[in-house]
Amino acid sequence: MNKIAKMSKIQRICVYCGSSPGTDPAYVQAARAFGEILAKNGIGLVYGGGAVGIMGELARAVLKHNGAVNGIIPEFLMAREHALKTTQGLIVTRDMHERKRKMFEMADAFVALPGGVGTLEELVEQLTWVQLGRHRKPVLVANIEGFWEPLCALFDHMRALQFIRGELSFDLLVADKVDDIVPMLQKAADAVPESAKRMTAADAERF
Repeated sequence: MNKIAKMSKIQRICVYCGSSPGTDPAYVQAARAFGEILAKNGIGLVYGGGAVGIMGELARAVLKHNGAVNGIIPEFLMAREHALKTTQGLIVTRDMHERKRKMFEMADAFVALPGGVGTLEELVEQLTWVQLGRHRKPVLVANIEGFWEPLCALFDHMRALQFIRGELSFDLLVADKVDDIVPMLQKAADAVPESAKRMTAADAERF
């Protein structure tokens, strides 16, 4: 694994992923591998704060390799998702809205590993904000074992019917291999001016 330059524009990556491990061992393996990649490249993890499922495996992998982890979890999920209290910066929020706002503010890019409805909702929200011109931070799906192919097909269907068109279009990066995630995000980030990536807390509150 090649190291990314320490002056990388991408300092932290927000990862959305399942609180379940799923049925395919490849999902957990990918989470562990990506956690190691983040740590070894000096890129911090921002995630949902839980210790279970894919999210727990990802966070523990980053910590195992001496990386930085910021978990952000709403108070009502502390017990349900077994908040990982060994992270350097566990942030407990009042609700889901505050959680997602803080995750956005702390991250330079977004990655969706396999997950359920919550993962999908968080991913689609970021794509919606891109559509509306609120930010241009890179957004990527880790298409482990083809997990996200049905969603990509749905987006193609929407484009064909012109529900996604012109100014409503967006760039969704798709990586089939974990090793490709950081290079793809970095390339996309390099093409975007710093001012175009930022959305203020006040902007986020309006959503």
